[in-house]
Amino acid sequence: MNTVVVGGGVIGLATAWRAARQGLSVTVIDPTPAGRTSHVSGGMLPAVNEQLYDQEDLRRLCLASRELYPTFVAELEEFAPAGFRRDGVLDAAFDEDSLSSLDRQQAFQESLGVRTERLTPEECAELQPAFAPTAGGLLSPDEGAVDPRTLNAALLTAIDALGGTVVRKRAVRVGDHTVVLDDGDEVAFDRLVLAAGCWTHQIGGLPENAVPEIRPVKGQILRLHSDPPLVSVATRALSKGRSLLLIPRTDGELVVGSTYEERGYDETVTAEGTHDLLTRAAEIVPGVGALRFAEMSAGLRPASPDELPVIGPSTVPDVYLAAGHFRMGVQLAPVTAVAMAAYLTDTAPPAQVLPFTPLRFG
Repeated sequence: MNTVVVGGGVIGLATAWRAARQGLSVTVIDPTPAGRTSHVSGGMLPAVNEQLYDQEDLRRLCLASRELYPTFVAELEEFAPAGFRRDGVLDAAFDEDSLSSLDRQQAFQESLGVRTERLTPEECAELQPAFAPTAGGLLSPDEGAVDPRTLNAALLTAIDALGGTVVRKRAVRVGDHTVVLDDGDEVAFDRLVLAAGCWTHQIGGLPENAVPEIRPVKGQILRLHSDPPLVSVATRALSKGRSLLLIPRTDGELVVGSTYEERGYDETVTAEGTHDLLTRAAEIVPGVGALRFAEMSAGLRPASPDELPVIGPSTVPDVYLAAGHFRMGVQLAPVTAVAMAAYLTDTAPPAQVLPFTPLRFG
């Protein structure tokens, strides 16, 4: 069976790799595979976020993906390093209001069986000596992060090793079991997966409303570098009602993110975004100004109409969707890939994905 995946971000690549492991012939179509939103992503893998308190279905999906991550990575690392580390996520509070929010988070995580350790200001300082004084923190020692750039490179290597093909062109239209490319070439498919993020609904040739509109939400993200690393543990710094992500890499890179902007398809890196992230980072890590500036980049998070993932068969026979993961594409890649491979091979997908059917939009 010939499976075509349109979209070479982490969701599309993970789906293609899992399908290839299931013995399917796989072709990925993307003009810049691994080069857009998931290339910009920070890759933090917290157990929960504020969105999960009132979203039971999404919570179950996230926890299912969390359980799959170690196996997902272990299988992928048969081909190449995946950049995964599970050495803790720290929620650090820098004011009393933020500290009180950690009470609810700790109770919530422990109700889900997610281990936590409450830290005093002194213990936070010992764990993260570069930080400004905190009011306290919450450490989730079993969580961690992944470097999406390393992960995507490993997925491309694995797809190639399993005989998959990557076509570096843009899909413009779906025909009768073919995908028409921007140069007029066509790629035949038995089954098609549309996983092109916020560009998914722009692919032509499908009936109206077959694909829900996936709106772009811009995020700018900063990369700094030091040797040795200035920050040791992936951190959500909570201050003045906002959170700042600080994600260290083993090579000394520090990822700082991110902004949240409703700007349509604008991927411009702005002075305002750079200033905002640098200013907030300096409040948390006073020595950050001495780090080497490595990169400032922008990506477009894909948000469905209800801001929940869209995973499964569409109303069009043999056409499937894997899009709309919003802020959680890297986090939900393992469970999405398993689910899509199940759909493509006519086996039962994980029960946790069933509420996220595209058919919920009518």
